[in-house]
Amino acid sequence: MIVVIPAYEPDEKLLRVVAELKRDTDYAIVVVNDGSSEAAEPVFAALPEGVTLLRHAQNRGKGRALKTAYEYIAAHFPQSEGIVTVDADGQHLPADVVRVSEDWEAHPETLVLGSRRFTGTVPWRSRAGNAITRVVFRLSTGVSVYDTQTGLRAFAVSRIPMMLEMRGERYEYEINVLLYATRQHMPIHEVTIETVYIADNASSHFHPMRDSWRIYKMILLFAASSLLAAAVDYVLVLSLSALFAKQAQGLLWSVVLARVISSFLNYMLNRKLVFEDCSRRSVFRYYLVAAGIMAANYGLLSLISRVMPLALAKLLVELALYPLSFYLQRRFVFARGERIS
Repeated sequence: MIVVIPAYEPDEKLLRVVAELKRDTDYAIVVVNDGSSEAAEPVFAALPEGVTLLRHAQNRGKGRALKTAYEYIAAHFPQSEGIVTVDADGQHLPADVVRVSEDWEAHPETLVLGSRRFTGTVPWRSRAGNAITRVVFRLSTGVSVYDTQTGLRAFAVSRIPMMLEMRGERYEYEINVLLYATRQHMPIHEVTIETVYIADNASSHFHPMRDSWRIYKMILLFAASSLLAAAVDYVLVLSLSALFAKQAQGLLWSVVLARVISSFLNYMLNRKLVFEDCSRRSVFRYYLVAAGIMAANYGLLSLISRVMPLALAKLLVELALYPLSFYLQRRFVFARGERIS
């Protein structure tokens, strides 16, 4: 196994992590100095012999530091080896690093996560942040991962091309890896580890507002594009239904025409901004899903509008069908890769 430790402004905890890993394992260790200041130089200088130290001239973010290590490993280690990423702040115990590594060795096709259960004294922002991300991830992928923000992960060197393909240079990189893994149908396995927070996680460089936006951007952009398309659809249905009020199938024509226009807008926004898909095949899949959603929309609307105003019925139907639309687009329309058996 090869241990990768990205480090920005580390203290003696990095030295303790490395010393304990060298004492308890025979793993190769690669540390990346992510543009730390001169004040951190004594820490890096004290790393024991045999540890590979890579450097960034300036701080480039945790995601970029991991990618730098992966590029080095791809050039110097065989494809059959495994990589385990470990944080530099002492929150990953050597015994847990070994357990995650051994689980990967037993299941080398998987992405193994060291999953915390957030028991004991845990900073509120960490507990709340993980809980929110857990729900958002489940809604956006259909896959349940308890600890989406863990930095303790193991995977094969052969996965490095996929890991380098991921967008994101900072904290968003790790959530992007999980999102991409679900799209590629890569098995994800969680191993329960100890929850360790030192000094209320004071050494963390996570910026709550900036880095949370990077993590949640995909689901929020999808929501924004869906709301815009829904608003266009809503206005068109009401306008066209008034225009076709005297026709026998006025409601049906209103729903169909409004959905054709709003769905094209929704598709272009999701393709360019949310899922970043360039495949033309996604057009066919999208309109297949859109046709099903439109049929459900019309069926529900024709029933509910008999007992309440059309404006209110339309709003309720859109809210009911929104989660289904997101799930189908995430798992079918813009999905990539083949399922791994």
